[in-house]
Amino acid sequence: MSSHAVAGRPTDHAHLDLTQLNLGVAFGRAGGKVIWQPRILAWVTDRQFRGEPLPGPYAGMTAPQLYRALGCSNRIYDFNACFTSTEDERVRMTRRELSATDYEVVISTPVGQQRAVYRRSQDSPWHEPLKWPIADEAEMRVAAWREERRRWRWDQATFDRLSREWAGLGAPTMYICRTTIQQLFVSEMGVENAIYALMDYPGTCEAYFAALNHNQHQLIEVIGSSPIQIINFGDNIHASVTTPDLFERYLLPEYQRRTQRLHQAGKFVHAHWDGNVKPLLPYARDTGLDGIEAITPLPQGDVTLEEAKAALGDMYLLDGIPAVYFLDTYSEQVLSDCVRKCLDLFAPHLVLGISDEIAANGDVERVRLVGRLVDDYNAAR
Repeated sequence: MSSHAVAGRPTDHAHLDLTQLNLGVAFGRAGGKVIWQPRILAWVTDRQFRGEPLPGPYAGMTAPQLYRALGCSNRIYDFNACFTSTEDERVRMTRRELSATDYEVVISTPVGQQRAVYRRSQDSPWHEPLKWPIADEAEMRVAAWREERRRWRWDQATFDRLSREWAGLGAPTMYICRTTIQQLFVSEMGVENAIYALMDYPGTCEAYFAALNHNQHQLIEVIGSSPIQIINFGDNIHASVTTPDLFERYLLPEYQRRTQRLHQAGKFVHAHWDGNVKPLLPYARDTGLDGIEAITPLPQGDVTLEEAKAALGDMYLLDGIPAVYFLDTYSEQVLSDCVRKCLDLFAPHLVLGISDEIAANGDVERVRLVGRLVDDYNAAR
């Protein structure tokens, strides 16, 4: 496979409708071709946060313009904005600044309150929870009450706007908020607090999970009747936290229920596993998922590409290239060799991307290098 693409081939990403290629790859209609779909928006947003312009020829570009300039597709999770939720009308939320960096959020309901405190990062848009939204059994009961009463609706106007902005750059895609215990670990409670909660008040945890599942299955009903065809479970699985016993108990049965319902609606379904995953890969084919997103190979993750292939079989891999290969710590040859291995092992069940995202100090020109390799591969199909 040559590393130098011939300019102007009709099979090159720069000349294709990448929305249709994305759908074609996902649903097996692409004739063996794959799509190059790196997530590079952190490279943009970190600069925006620091008030820095994009470098060189990319200065002043919008995100869609940047993707067009680089000749690659975006996994367009912006479409999550098309699904809006409303809470019970009796819920009240107040915010109070505590210092130059910290603020408090208080959520009041007829059954009690939740209180959270966050600290704004000096380096990124991320806000660190100093006090999680759920810290004890009483707050978990409030959270369950809220989830039981949350309702979802489809926003067609937002879908139309985003479809215009991202036209031809990738298929509309959305992710469902985290499943059962992952919601506690990542979003609501933190790992240590959640583990203690499972031991100290398991019945209340189960009631919270039931309320969360009830709410998310309502969302799945809205997804099923929407035009968005590619659905992600945004769980950020890390096997050092979500161990096999926790996965079997809290995630596997729910994955199976959700994928069955979404497949009945004609959707392509994958999940985001972006930490160490080797102990969980034996469960991959049992989940009902079409693919796994963000499995990170060595030297960044804990598996080889060959191990991932053995576990997935004919399931799709979304991503596959360690993000560290976009740093000058590693040569372009190492990156090229990884791309070729991904193509050899996983194509055509491959949405090639970066596991997980290019860093702010990554070399965005390497995105072009990978694009040339993928264009060469597709030209031979």
